[in-house]
Amino acid sequence: MRGGDFSIRLSREREGAMGRIAVLFNEIVAANQNMAQQLERIGKAVGEQGRTRQRVKFGISTGAWGEMESSVNSLIDDLVWPTTEVTRVISAVAQGDLLQTVRLDVDGRPLKGEFLRSANIVNTMIKQLSVFTSEVTRVAREVGTEG
Repeated sequence: MRGGDFSIRLSREREGAMGRIAVLFNEIVAANQNMAQQLERIGKAVGEQGRTRQRVKFGISTGAWGEMESSVNSLIDDLVWPTTEVTRVISAVAQGDLLQTVRLDVDGRPLKGEFLRSANIVNTMIKQLSVFTSEVTRVAREVGTEG
């Protein structure tokens, strides 16, 4: 098990304390195996297949198991949110709405690092596109009225 081989199980045929230890050991190995499988599944689903609504479910929601499950799912949420927000804004721009901008906070927490950098780049792009559009409109009006 130490090397990541979760196929190892202790014989349950023992009686007394050794039997109880075998059962507990096997449960711990099974829980670790499930966690490894869930992490592999979520890595493929979210990271490779783009299925960003997928989350891990370890099946044990108490103690450190529940905290790990919550932490992994929060990490996915924190990574997916900026992509979803940028997609929302770019979609609005594609529809001609230049008033939308990427929010610079998530649930009251400011974006940081590369997330903030990406948001600022998209917002600057929209601002420049809006200025360009306004200038083209102004020139078109001048040409149209002054000929």
